[in-house]
Amino acid sequence: MTRHHIRSPRFAVALLVASFGIATTAQIGQAKSLPWISHNWNLSGGENYDTKNLVRDTLEILAPRTPVLVRMETLRRATLYARKDPLAAKELLARLYARATSADSSGHPDALAWFDAGYLAETYKQWFGQSWMRVSKDEQNPAAGLDGYALVKKAIGLRGSDPQMEFAAALITLSGQQEQHRQHAMNAIAGAKGDPLLAQNLATHFIGPETKTMSEMLAKNAAPN
Repeated sequence: MTRHHIRSPRFAVALLVASFGIATTAQIGQAKSLPWISHNWNLSGGENYDTKNLVRDTLEILAPRTPVLVRMETLRRATLYARKDPLAAKELLARLYARATSADSSGHPDALAWFDAGYLAETYKQWFGQSWMRVSKDEQNPAAGLDGYALVKKAIGLRGSDPQMEFAAALITLSGQQEQHRQHAMNAIAGAKGDPLLAQNLATHFIGPETKTMSEMLAKNAAPN
């Protein structure tokens, strides 16, 4: 998330960069996430986090009771760390996707599991692109060919109603799929009335105090042409 932005054609939402994307940091209060010492959306360069723990730590944080906004911020941080460790990047996405498909196979579909897999896939598409730190010259982005937005929509369908997921989907569709973006944005803004953490994120200014808030930006993009 959680201000979450991405600069790919799909994920046009980057709070602190010129091209928009899932780069922005989420407002998650005191909730537990991966270690973070930077004051902006990117790594500071002073982190000493050991990425061999990335998969384990991320999965532990993404527990059933973890709010969606915290999941968004955790997956954003995980993606930034994973850029330095291609093997961890591949394993994390594989584990999240396997967790979701396993729940389906057992007859108990897990909306949060599908959300995690879909949101991570979309962050990978922004941060890694189609050319990243490959383990071999033939290796592609782990998320290549995976429609993360479709998985997030599946999660919303399973959940029934979740304004925080709608917020994530609105960010993913900010620069495309206008009708779907409009609906996600409207659902997120309406749902924030009963969700203080989401309301806090929507009240955050896009890049600085002189810019629109997230809510204003989404509402503008959701307005009919």
